[in-house]
This record gives sequence, C-alpha cells and structure tokens, in this order.
Amino acid sequence: MAVRFVALGDSLTEGIGDPVPSGRRGWAALLAPTLSDGLVDFHNLARSGALSRDLAYEQLPAAIALRPHVAAVMIGGNDTLRASFDIVRTARHLDTALAALSAAGAVPLTACLPDPGRLLRLPAPMARPLARRMRAVNAVVHELSARHRAVHLHVARLPWQRERFLLSVDRLHPSAAGHQRIAAGFHALLAAEGHPVGFPAPPLAAAPPGAAADLWWMATRGTRWIAARSTDLLPGLLSLAAAESGHLLARTTHRLDAAADRRTAAALARLPLPTPAPRALPQAVPGDPHPSRVVHTSATTRE
Repeated sequence: MAVRFVALGDSLTEGIGDPVPSGRRGWAALLAPTLSDGLVDFHNLARSGALSRDLAYEQLPAAIALRPHVAAVMIGGNDTLRASFDIVRTARHLDTALAALSAAGAVPLTACLPDPGRLLRLPAPMARPLARRMRAVNAVVHELSARHRAVHLHVARLPWQRERFLLSVDRLHPSAAGHQRIAAGFHALLAAEGHPVGFPAPPLAAAPPGAAADLWWMATRGTRWIAARSTDLLPGLLSLAAAESGHLLARTTHRLDAAADRRTAAALARLPLPTPAPRALPQAVPGDPHPSRVVHTSATTRE
C-alpha cells in the first residue's frame, strides 16, 4: 500500500530556493521518498504567495479529497507580511486545516518559521513588528500542533544566519541544503515517534551562494519580489516602524509585546478543542519491487 503524502503551504513548501532542471524540488519532495520503504504517492499543493486563507479554502479541500496518510501544513509567513495581518483569522484558518486533516486520519506535519525581518536584516523599527507577528503565528502553531497531535519541527531554531549555506540567495527561503535539513528533521521526528518510515536521504553537498549569485537574484527576481510586496506591505510597515520607533525611544516596547500576546491568547481561546482521531502511516508491502519510489508529484513541474 502506497503512503499518500500531501504538502500544503506557500513558497517554502513549493520549493523556492531548491531549483532543479525540471523546476523546483524543496523539502517536501526530498522527504517524500523517505516516508516508506515502498511506494509513496506525493502531491504538492503549495503555492508561492499563499496565505492562510488560501490554505483553508483552496488547498485543504483538494488535500482531503486525496485522503492523505501524511499532510504537511507550513504557512503563515506571508500573512505576517501583509498590512491586513490578523492573528485571529490566521489561527482560525490553521485550526480549520489541521482539524480536518487530523479528523481524516492523516499525520499532520507542522513547523514554526524563522523571523523574516531577521533573515532579511531589516532595521530594528521594521524588524521588530514583523518579529512580533511571527512569534504570534508560531505560538498558534505550537499550540495547535499539540492539540491536533502533529509532528512539529522547530524550523525557526535552525542556524539560518550562522550557517549561511542553509539560505538561498534571497535570504528568505532555504537553499538546497536548507530544504534537505528540513526534510531530514521531519524524517527523524517521524522515526522517533515510531512511524514506519524508510531510510533517510543521503546528504547533499552544497556551497553557500556567493556575491555574484546575490547580485543576479536581485537583478532578475529580487527587485520584482520587493516591488510586489511594497504595494501592500510597505505603507503599513512604515506606519508600524514609526510607532515602533516611538516606543523604542520611550522604552515601552514591552507594551506592544504584551498586547500582541493578549491577542494571540484570545485567538487561541476562540478555537474549539479537537476530538482526537486515530491515525498511522501504512506499512510497506513486503517484497515491494519498487522500494522508496515516488509515484506522483506535482512539486517539480511548477515555475
């Protein structure tokens, strides 16, 4: 029996930062063949730029229809980069997805995400509001992972800045090595929890992006990436930065932190408590002539 693995999320799960001749690969495609010694039926529904509402209303119905045994849900970073960010709404969308997938018998995979302001090395007045939002999203993901018995990986704790080769040239998405580190982390956690996974993938040799690669990305894609977000994020971010600067001068940023914590706690308090559902990965068929073969994937054909 094939293990059906469905990945939901945004550009991180779509595979940005891990290009291959056929398109993009990414951590989910790297994890897929290690989930079983037998066949793996892999579907990547993640889409660059996706928000939590896209997860709940577009990706989730398609995922449920596939009846997955394993379902990765890694999203929320784009929500924090929007002027309309609302932790109550983001929490509701995440809970809807994890509850439905868990109730359908899937093993959910979740992760806390690194702070985009820190990765991009933004100045403190801009970085701090984004960090506050990312902490709120991660707090929600931590709590919902426990509620829905998800296999949770602390992606935010990986040494993204100390080990530069883990980041792609855009400094926001993992490199090929970073994607493999995420895949290896999920594989190790699944094995530690007793799921019948296959063998881990061999390590990839990868060098950190150089200055030429940084310049090429900025010239070909970086400017477009920044412009696309400036129309929505920048006005609100400038407003947040102005307010943050005032609190920094007055040494009252703790008030902003406390207010964010209260909103996060209120968002979680509004969510219903789940009813646990039985779930497990199927065992590989003894004597399978095609061990660890991925029989379907949509991740490597996207541009």
